[in-house]
Amino acid sequence: MSICAYCEVHACLTEDEKVTPPRGCPMHKENWQEKARAAYEDHTNRKMAQLAAHVEKTGYREWTRLEEIARFCRRAAYRRVGLAFCSGLRREARIVARFLEKWDLDVFTVMCKAGSVDKRCVDIGAEDRMRPDEFEPMCNSIGQAELLNEEETELNILLGLCVGHDSLFLKHCEAPCTILAAKDRRLGHNPLAAVYLSESYYRPLHEGPDSDDS
Repeated sequence: MSICAYCEVHACLTEDEKVTPPRGCPMHKENWQEKARAAYEDHTNRKMAQLAAHVEKTGYREWTRLEEIARFCRRAAYRRVGLAFCSGLRREARIVARFLEKWDLDVFTVMCKAGSVDKRCVDIGAEDRMRPDEFEPMCNSIGQAELLNEEETELNILLGLCVGHDSLFLKHCEAPCTILAAKDRRLGHNPLAAVYLSESYYRPLHEGPDSDDS
């Protein structure tokens, strides 16, 4: 078990040998570190790590995430970028696509409902459909990934895909991905609001699920 979220020592932030990693710290385990170091020997991984560090340092507290993505693409010499977005964020997707195109990027956009796959095709029952008695297209995240794979995109951007749908998209993508915005219908796509307000307005949320919550 890794205890990083509860650690107050943070031995990973220093080279001081007097700072001892606490019990449960992943730094006591060697196998995963060796695998990670070996992976960084790969040219593509090493280059991406270098570019990420450049964007972090250069744009620190200056660039928005949208600008960070554009500048990351420019530094990486990417030209073909995929934008997988939620149907509820069509307006936002258009704005993002236009922004990226101004950075001389070829933007391939695909909405979650592309393919018009009926939810019943994957045995989604009436209890889990918004319109039980009508045709209702499912969020076709695997289709989104496969389409962008065919376009041979070099980086894919997720914009507001649902929980689970985003997981399927990431699982099936061949290109590296980054998140522009995470879906949170209740909080205007700002999931961290529930974290920042965990000791006030959203305290009940952090008390755990109800006994009948399944």
